[in-house]
Amino acid sequence: MQPVMNVEELEVFLETEFPQIHVDGRIYRVETVSEGEAVLSVRALERHLRPGGTISGPTMMALVDLAAYAVILAHIGPVALAVTTNLNINFLRKPEPGDLLATCRLLKLGKRLAVTECTLTGRAGGDPVAHATATYSIPPR
Repeated sequence: MQPVMNVEELEVFLETEFPQIHVDGRIYRVETVSEGEAVLSVRALERHLRPGGTISGPTMMALVDLAAYAVILAHIGPVALAVTTNLNINFLRKPEPGDLLATCRLLKLGKRLAVTECTLTGRAGGDPVAHATATYSIPPR
């Protein structure tokens, strides 16, 4: 399935509908949008670290949730009221401080539900630090 929104359109939508994600400045970014996929990043700040010098779980979950939302909207258009109904995450490795990337793919895109799969890695690549699935409810048009 081809996207109906590009990177710039998603960025404008998120800035307009969810300005609160930029309370720390522009730490979230839509990197790419392609067929069935979106890649988003977060620039983890000091407040996103936990003891031991690793990026916190809540920071990774927020990135996954935003990436899932973005990949869905990229393929259905700007539907602000699509909501998370389930998010499951497995933390695999200790992420080092710095940018994280979430590569999120559509597994199912129906009329009422969308299911995604996301892999988190550091910007430099390497082994995944987390793997997640998320389900969203899509409101009737």
